[in-house]
Amino acid sequence: MELVTLNNGVKMPLEGFGVFQIPDLVQCEQAVLTALHNGYRLIDTAAAYMNEEAVGAAIKKCGISRKELFITTKLWVQDANYKEAKKAFQTSLDKLGLDYLDLYLIHQPIGDYYGAYRAMEELYQEGKIKAIGVCNFYPDRLTDLCLHCEIIPAVNQVECHPFFQQNEAMLVMKEFGIQIEAWGPFAEGQFGLFTHPVLTKIGKKYHKTAAQVVLRWHIQRGVVVIPKSIHEERIKENIAIWDFALTEDEMKEIAKLDLGHSKIIDHTKSATIKMLSNLKIHS
Repeated sequence: MELVTLNNGVKMPLEGFGVFQIPDLVQCEQAVLTALHNGYRLIDTAAAYMNEEAVGAAIKKCGISRKELFITTKLWVQDANYKEAKKAFQTSLDKLGLDYLDLYLIHQPIGDYYGAYRAMEELYQEGKIKAIGVCNFYPDRLTDLCLHCEIIPAVNQVECHPFFQQNEAMLVMKEFGIQIEAWGPFAEGQFGLFTHPVLTKIGKKYHKTAAQVVLRWHIQRGVVVIPKSIHEERIKENIAIWDFALTEDEMKEIAKLDLGHSKIIDHTKSATIKMLSNLKIHS
């Protein structure tokens, strides 16, 4: 597994395992255990996924040294202010059964995220978090935060896949030294990704699936990926991407698939902000 060095010197795996949309705690725990036993060391969860306890249970059972693991969780909109962010952080830490986090992210650029980020800066300075960052911060919001914070985010986790390649966003992240991480690296199965003719043609050359080609494409762009699956065969397949490399021409061929915008969620729409703001994860 290759590592990337974040802007504060912390090393982060380029590939990890995500648990979005695995609300069944038994199923989630088993999936994480399967991932850990097959070489994954980065596990990405969130308070809003409602499965931090299952991730924590898997960590406890896996038999792998804590120092070898890279655990990420996220602060939800409901707790996006200075006071509540500190409470929410401790709640997540307790559910995970850990005494520190490797990465803590603001899940959405909504609410008093400046207050929340100040709280995270303090937790980082206290050594309770190895790195802090954000999710879904598009170039305008990310630039604004970077110009008015004490600690530049180490990571920005955004939607990124062959049909929304985030080229402009990546340039802004590079300017500030921020690592891009992709959620939805498979475009949530849209656009016929798993059987797409361009991707399957490339995969045939290397005896790889379209999904493996996509993950390799991400890695070669320097994008951290966190594919999710509850199936052991797919979990193993998704990490078997380190024994081949795409050519420059193949990278360019995939680059042509970019639509330049999301078909999954539009954070510029009023309805999206209302929907995310109204989603409560606790009383």
